[in-house]
Amino acid sequence: MLTLIEGGRVYTPDPVGVQSILLADGHVGKVGEVDRSALERLGADYEVIDASGCIVVPGFIDPHTHLLGGSGETGFSTQTPEFFISEIVRFGITTVVGTLGVDTTMKTMAGLLAKVKGLKEQGINAFCWTGGYDVPPSSILGTVREDIMFIDEVIGAGEVAIADERALAPDPLQLARTATHAHVGGMLAKKAGLVHIHCGDSDRRLSVLRDVLNDHDVKPSWFYSTHIERTEKLVEEAIELSNQGMPCDMDVVEGDLHRWVRYWLDHGGNPERLTVSSDASMTGHGLVWQQVRECVLEHGFTLEQMLPMITRNTGRILKLREKGEIRKAFVGDLVMLEEGSLEIVHVISQGKMMVRDGKLTCEENWLKDSDREIHLSGRKNEGGSDDD
Repeated sequence: MLTLIEGGRVYTPDPVGVQSILLADGHVGKVGEVDRSALERLGADYEVIDASGCIVVPGFIDPHTHLLGGSGETGFSTQTPEFFISEIVRFGITTVVGTLGVDTTMKTMAGLLAKVKGLKEQGINAFCWTGGYDVPPSSILGTVREDIMFIDEVIGAGEVAIADERALAPDPLQLARTATHAHVGGMLAKKAGLVHIHCGDSDRRLSVLRDVLNDHDVKPSWFYSTHIERTEKLVEEAIELSNQGMPCDMDVVEGDLHRWVRYWLDHGGNPERLTVSSDASMTGHGLVWQQVRECVLEHGFTLEQMLPMITRNTGRILKLREKGEIRKAFVGDLVMLEEGSLEIVHVISQGKMMVRDGKLTCEENWLKDSDREIHLSGRKNEGGSDDD
C-alpha cells in the first residue's frame, strides 16, 4: 500500500514549504514532487491524503515514559495502571522509550520488555532502558551490557537516580562501571549505550557526575540526564556538562516547559543537545504536545525551534535509526497539525494511519476478545504531581 500526502506545509523538522510525501512499505519513499499519474500506471493501490491547511511534521519521540505505570509511593493503592496504545498515539507520539523508576520489585524489566514488545505489535516504535533507580541496574540477562547487546529493544541503562532520597547514592566508581558497561554494550551493538540519569531535588545536583568524569575514564557523552528543570542551579550545571557533550532532557509534568527552555537557551545551552519527555505515570503523554504547542502559540518560540526537541534531537541522541525526521528511507512516522491552532489532525505510524481527523483508528489488540468496560478519567490535583 502506498500513501501520498499532498498539499501540506512540511517541517522535516526544518521548514521546507509545501511538499508531497510518498510513503511506501512503512517508510518515506520521496519528499517533493510526486507524479500521481505515474503511480496509476504502476497499477498499485494507493491512498491520497489531502493535507491542505495542515503542517506535516515527524512523529514525536518520547524518550522517558513509565509504560507500566507509576510506583504508588504513598501506598499500593496509589499505583497507576499501565499505558495503552490509544493513550499514546492520539497525542502524536509514534516512538516511546519505557523506563522503570524507584520500584524495580513490582515493576520488573521482564514486564517492561513485554509491554514494549506488545506496543510494537500494535504498530508503534517502542524501546526501553534497562534497570531503574538501582546501581548496579536491574537487568534481564545479568548485566546492562548483555541486555543492550542482545535485546533489540534495549538502548541503554537507567533511569539511574542521583541526588534523590530514593536513590541508592551510587558512588563514582559504581556509576563509572555502569557507564562503561553501557557504553561498551552500545558500541558493540551499534546502539546509544547511554546511562539515563534521573536528577533528584537534592542540593548535590550533578556533583556525582562531575566526580565520575574527573576521576575515571568516562566521557560526558555517555550520560543522558533528565528532570534537569527542577531548579535554575540544576539547569546551569546541566548546561555546563552538556557543553562538554552530555545530552539532557526536560520533562513536562509541571507544565512550565517554556520557562526552562528559555532559561536553557539564554544561558548558553546547546539546543541540539536538549530533548523533551512526558515522564508519564500520574500525568499522561498528552502534555508533551500541549506544552510544545503552548511554547509556540503563547511564549514566542518558533515551531522549528521546538520540533527538534521531540523529533530529530531525540532520534539522533538515542541512535534510533531512521526516526525523528521526514527524509527518504526514514520510517513513515508523521503528524499532521491544523495550521494556526496546531491541533492534531492525523497521526501515521510506520505508514499506518492511527489517528484520522482527530479520531483514533487503532485500538488495543486484546479488546476484540474482551467484554471489559473501562472508563477512567484522571482528576489531577491543583499544583500537579511528579511520581516516578
